[in-house]
Amino acid sequence: MSQHKHIGLVWFRADLRVVDNTALFIAAEQCDQLIALYVSTPMQWHEHHVAPIQVDLLRRRLPILQQQLEALGIPLIFKEVADFEQIPQTLLEVSSKHGVSHVFCNKQYEWNELQRDDKTGHRLAQEQVKFSVFDDSCVIAPGKVQTQKGEAFKVFTPFRREWLKQFRALSPTPLPIPEPVENPVVVDEPGQITVTYPSSDSMAWPVEEETIRQRLVTFCYEKVEDYHQQRDIPAIDGTSCLSPYLALGMLSPRQCIAVLMAVSPMCLDAPESGAFSWLNEIIWREFYRHLLVAYPDLCRGQPFQSWTQNVQWQQSSELLSAWQHGLTGFPIVDAAMRQLNQTGWMHNRLRMITASFLTKDLLIHWQAGEQWFMSKLIDGDFASNNGGWQWAASTGTDAQPYFRVFNPTTQGERFDPKGEFIRTWLHELKDVPDKYIHQPHLWPGSEQIHYPKPIVDHKQARLLAISSFKIAKEAQ
Repeated sequence: MSQHKHIGLVWFRADLRVVDNTALFIAAEQCDQLIALYVSTPMQWHEHHVAPIQVDLLRRRLPILQQQLEALGIPLIFKEVADFEQIPQTLLEVSSKHGVSHVFCNKQYEWNELQRDDKTGHRLAQEQVKFSVFDDSCVIAPGKVQTQKGEAFKVFTPFRREWLKQFRALSPTPLPIPEPVENPVVVDEPGQITVTYPSSDSMAWPVEEETIRQRLVTFCYEKVEDYHQQRDIPAIDGTSCLSPYLALGMLSPRQCIAVLMAVSPMCLDAPESGAFSWLNEIIWREFYRHLLVAYPDLCRGQPFQSWTQNVQWQQSSELLSAWQHGLTGFPIVDAAMRQLNQTGWMHNRLRMITASFLTKDLLIHWQAGEQWFMSKLIDGDFASNNGGWQWAASTGTDAQPYFRVFNPTTQGERFDPKGEFIRTWLHELKDVPDKYIHQPHLWPGSEQIHYPKPIVDHKQARLLAISSFKIAKEAQ
C-alpha cells in the first residue's frame, strides 16, 4: 500500500445510519479508504440512566449498520470500554493500528459528550491525526437560530418563526448514501458485537432500514393529516412512533421532513394542519437541543428558571414509588406509568399528565421523574426529556405557568373518555363502569377491586404546589 493513501475513520455514536449521515458523507468524499468504529460505554450509560430497552434497540441495530457499511466497502469495528474517560485512548489505538490520518464524527451536544470529544481531539492531535466534528442531528445547527441581538431564544414561538424563516431559505435536503470505496481496508479485528448491559426486549420495534423508512412513509401518507386531532388520544395509534429512531439516529430529522414535504408540500403555510402540527414537534426537538448548547448548565441538573431552585420539594420515597409503579389511585396516571414500565414507551400527552402529577400533585423534584423516564424510555433523549420535564414542572423555558396545574381526573376524562386506554393497562379496573372509570374509588362496587385509593387529594395538592412556587418566587 502506498503512503499517500488517506485512510479515514468514521466514529458512529447516535447516528446509526448510512443515509444522510454528514460525517460519513464528508469522510467518503475526502478519503480513499474508510473504517468505521462504534464504542459502547456501559458504565457511562449506567451513570446517565440509559434504559436497557434502548440499549437493546441499539444492539439490534449495530449488525444492520455493519452490513450497510460493508456493502460500501467500510468495515465496522466494535469496541467496548467502561466510560468516556477511555475513549481518547481507544480512538488513538484504532487509528494507529490502521494508519488513520483523519477521524470524522457527528456532534452530540450534551456536556459530557462535548468534553469527551474535546479530549479525544486533543489526544489525536498529539499524534498528528485530524479530528472533524459535524452538525448533523438538527436540521438547523444549534447557535444558528438566534434573536436579532444574537442571543438564543428562550421562548418557543419566536424560535419557531426564525427557524421556519431559515428553513425556507436553506431548504435542507438529506444527503445520499456515499459511493462504495474501491478497495476496502482489511481489518483483522473481530466484528463481533456484544454489548454488556442489563437486557430488556425491544423486539416490538423493528430495526431494518426498509421497515423504518416504511413507517415514516406510511405515517406521512395515512396518519399525518389527522395528527393534530388524534395525537392526544392515547387509545388511538395516532402518533408517528418514530422517536426511538430519531434518538439513536436511525432516522434523521431531515429525512422526516423530506417525506413530510413530499406528501404535504403546502404544510408550511397551513399552521392548522396535521402535517404542520407534526413538523412543530420536530422543531420542539430542535429547540431543546439549541438550548443545551446555549445553556450548558441544563446538562448539570440546573433548572432553566433559577428562582425555582428555592422550591421546597417533598421527600417521600413512598409517594415516588407509587408514581413509578402506577399505584397512585389516579387511573390515567397509573395506566400511563404501567405502559412505560412494560413497553418502554409513553404517549406524549401522558408524559405531560404524569410529569405534572409527580411535580405538582406530589411536589416531588422533577429530576426524580426525569431519571425514571430515562431509565425506562426506548426513545430516551436527554434534551427532549429534560425539556419536557422542566416544562411540566414550571422550572423550564417557556414552561407552563406554575399556577396552571393539570387535573389528572379531568385530563383522563378528556383524553380517554370511555377509559379504553385505562382498561388496556389496568386490568383490575376492567369491570368498573365508564361513569366511574376515572374515579373508581367512588364506585359502589369498589371494595371488590384491588386498586389503590388516591394517594393525594388533588384540590389540596394543587393549592400546596401553587403556594410553594409562589413562596419560592417571592424569595428571589
